Amino acid sequence: MKRRDFLTSAVVLGAASVLPLSWAHAQSREESLRVLSEGAANSFDSFSVGVNRNSIQISWNVYDRLVRFAYKDMGDGVGYYDYFQIEPELAESFSVADDKKSITFKLRSDATFHDGSPVTAADVKWSLDRVIASPVGASQFKTGSMTSPDQFVVVNDLTFRIDLPQPDRFALPNLALTYPIIVNSKLALQNATEADPFAMEWLQSNAAGGGAYKIAQAEIGEKILFERNDVWKSGALPGFKRVLWQTVATAETRVASLVRGDTDIAQDLPPKDVLSLLDNPDIKVIGVPTSSFHFIGMNGALAPFDNKLVRQAIAYALPYDDMFQTTLFGRGRALHGGTPGKPDSIAYPQESGYDTDLDKARALLAEAGMADGFKTTFSYELSMATIAEPVALLLQEALAKIGIEVEIEKIPAGQLGTMLQDKKVPFYFEGSTAYLSDPDYFFRVFYTGDSRWNFGAYQNEEFAQLVADSRYEADEAAYEDQVKRMIEYVKEEVPIIILWHPSLDTGMQKDVAGYSYTFHRQLEMKTLHRD
Repeated sequence: MKRRDFLTSAVVLGAASVLPLSWAHAQSREESLRVLSEGAANSFDSFSVGVNRNSIQISWNVYDRLVRFAYKDMGDGVGYYDYFQIEPELAESFSVADDKKSITFKLRSDATFHDGSPVTAADVKWSLDRVIASPVGASQFKTGSMTSPDQFVVVNDLTFRIDLPQPDRFALPNLALTYPIIVNSKLALQNATEADPFAMEWLQSNAAGGGAYKIAQAEIGEKILFERNDVWKSGALPGFKRVLWQTVATAETRVASLVRGDTDIAQDLPPKDVLSLLDNPDIKVIGVPTSSFHFIGMNGALAPFDNKLVRQAIAYALPYDDMFQTTLFGRGRALHGGTPGKPDSIAYPQESGYDTDLDKARALLAEAGMADGFKTTFSYELSMATIAEPVALLLQEALAKIGIEVEIEKIPAGQLGTMLQDKKVPFYFEGSTAYLSDPDYFFRVFYTGDSRWNFGAYQNEEFAQLVADSRYEADEAAYEDQVKRMIEYVKEEVPIIILWHPSLDTGMQKDVAGYSYTFHRQLEMKTLHRD
């Protein structure tokens, strides 16, 4: 289903140590895949408290969701998730009511969990109730107008309905995200307690799914052995019967294992290591610009960054090309340049409209009454030092040319987020991502409100009203006009300076095929096979 049609139609859709691959050779290399990554999962769950991003690599492949984003081939052999095309997964079909205020799902009659028990609408309701019961899940589901368990209705064993207070184009994509995994409620409830009625604690270290893979062995933080679920009904069977995922923190070790042929896929490749692999005829590197972004934050609640002329001056002073090449070696999509002041499209982020122009920068500072410049600090968190440090040094050098004296402050890992929540940092480097791709969603999260995600502490009543008006806008032309006006605002007022979408670089053996890029940047095992 084209998600854009949700408001306008009712449609039914039918480390451990690096060991040789003896484990795979003994069982058939053709049917086995070995994956090395820098990060390790800390949970089998997708949204329990403290769950890290690497845990998605487990939950995404072990659990089903009602629906999923389709994949499309852009001509380079990679499957890219299609945010605007949603298709059934555990659901056999789904339909949207004429008034767009409910969605009904018909479940697959032959779907079972890994223990062989049938999947029912009661399991679906319990699973979505569980999302609402979690602060993390509830916050995300709220963006799709799903806020109460009363909205999740069991019609019969194989029919499930979601009721909405108003038509909401974000309801369907929320169901395709990482949170709404469908859990074997009967198994989970055996391990629930009065204090933990949704078995959150148990599900962090145990799987209760029915997805394409099941967990055969696990040492959290070191390695996970996945086995294919040969009776999976929610899609074509994966090409590999076994996938061994190991954590190897050192990039050089992952690369060396890949080059030797002991590893099939190496994740989390730094740009400098990618360059060394591009000329290797036995290895292919797939680089996909991600939906995440890196940016320069300027706190609009603090002087002198409360003056848009100062923010514009800095935007013209930055050495964008040097930053992009020095930090990412060109691996990604740069977001400077483009059309000044006007939208290039209604997609966002898009090119900022700013390029390096020191004369313009000096003129804007003078217009702001700061012809002699000023002193400030520029902060970054040490956990991002590989990229942030060269950005900081290049920024410091460039701004000195227009009279701004910058002192670099290095923040201990884990502390910058709290400081940003408190709006205490004037000027800094950071990164983030948006799961939902609609521009109004991006603007609502990153350019309005008082949360830490409003990185520039941007406050503009007309802009906020445009964001609110576009939330449930069903008229496509009116929505586009609203988005274009919002883009004009952020290009002119520069709440933050978005630098680029970094590339997600994955190295693999030449005979590994079927790689698909997903919004969460973890590995989609279901589509992989060996040529």
